[in-house]
Amino acid sequence: MRIVLCILLAYLIGSISTSTLLTRWLARIDIRDHGSGNAGATNTLRVLGVKWGLFVLVVDALKGVVAVEIARIATGGHLWPMYLAGLAAIVGHNWPVFFGFRGGKGIATTIGVYLMLFPIPVVLAGIVALILILVTRFVSLGALILVILTPILCGLLGHHWGAVVFTAIVAILSIYRHQENIVRLVQGKEHRIFSKRI
Repeated sequence: MRIVLCILLAYLIGSISTSTLLTRWLARIDIRDHGSGNAGATNTLRVLGVKWGLFVLVVDALKGVVAVEIARIATGGHLWPMYLAGLAAIVGHNWPVFFGFRGGKGIATTIGVYLMLFPIPVVLAGIVALILILVTRFVSLGALILVILTPILCGLLGHHWGAVVFTAIVAILSIYRHQENIVRLVQGKEHRIFSKRI
């Protein structure tokens, strides 16, 4: 029962759409009707600027941290409940019950979950992703590389097989959410960060 409650609570925490709430409060707009239409940190950066984009990134990551920590405390540190809570928080961010199931793509929340569970793999993958973003200015490419590299690094660094399975599931979910970005990347039409073209 505790595990089910942890998963439900994690989903509800994930469903708190930081960017949607922030843009409604600051600009009286719905972030999902502006920029790329995504309720996440990158689009907030485009619409409100760097400061608020970073704010959304941190808060969305904290949602993942809190969800995993609650599961850890409630279940005595058992891994699978923590994995499931982390996944529920990501799903909540992507399909938030409070906002008509129209959310973001879950990368910031994924980073928060991974920092709690697999800090070394996600930091290493994050360094590679950040370099790619700085060189290409494609945030979506960096995000995809991060989620694809993390399960590979978990395997190479000797993490439990469950970690590899969990991070692979998250990678598949992230790839699914980035379908449009992948098409635009292939076509050479993807939006670059700090580009005026939306």
